[in-house]
Amino acid sequence: MTKKIRSTLDEFKSSMTEQQKREYEEEYTSLLIDEMIAAAMESDEISVRKLAKAAGLSPTIVQGVKSGTRKNVSAQSLFKILKGLGCKVIIEKNGQQFPIDLPKNK
Repeated sequence: MTKKIRSTLDEFKSSMTEQQKREYEEEYTSLLIDEMIAAAMESDEISVRKLAKAAGLSPTIVQGVKSGTRKNVSAQSLFKILKGLGCKVIIEKNGQQFPIDLPKNK
């Protein structure tokens, strides 16, 4: 019988209340999105201004999302940024994939 090894993160999360766990997951998800956008911009060598123009958004919004300083970004703004980066959004449930038709950017 093998013993399951608990990581430091597992230990940390097990000490949290349910509210703290929810907040942690929200912050972590936000961080992942911010980092993915920043990495895609760097990979494509696209500036904040160029992405803002492609997304039909202000550079302030794009910079705030990229840096993680802008909280509560609307789904529409996020989808515009993702489309400006050439990304697709797919929701998966029980092994089935459902592509999201992103809004047309102006």
